[in-house]
Amino acid sequence: MYEFIFYLSSVIAVIAAGAILVVRHPVHAALYLIVSLLALALLFFLLGAPLLAAFQVMLYAGAILVLFLFMMMVMNLRTERNLPLLLPANWGGMALLALLLWLVLLLLLSRSSLDMADNIMVIGPTAVGNALFGPYLVVVEAAAILLLAALVAALYLSRKGKR
Repeated sequence: MYEFIFYLSSVIAVIAAGAILVVRHPVHAALYLIVSLLALALLFFLLGAPLLAAFQVMLYAGAILVLFLFMMMVMNLRTERNLPLLLPANWGGMALLALLLWLVLLLLLSRSSLDMADNIMVIGPTAVGNALFGPYLVVVEAAAILLLAALVAALYLSRKGKR
């Protein structure tokens, strides 16, 4: 049963990631990215890393996507034809994928947690903290500085005629 849930959520992640590449509106792409990141969080949960799944939802699907949407508003990104966001044809695909992902999560949570505990080795917060801030402390800090520099560069490049 867990294999079926694993493959179904991985198919949802791949379809949502592919839809990011073909949609024309940047906000729609961000919404498909949210669905893809939530499917990846479910995959992390199935692989025995519930803490990593929670980080995936809080950091990537939450904070980073809010930052992306903020940058889209600051840079005033438009497409050649502005499509209304509220038409069902525009949000129907991502809503269907999100509903399917929600049903998969409900199916997973309806199963016995004892059966899940027997099949999956859980990685705790101590192991994640030791891995991130042990040998990879410099890499984590460098990634944070690189993301900050990219944000400042994007804000600088989005200014119109204020040089």
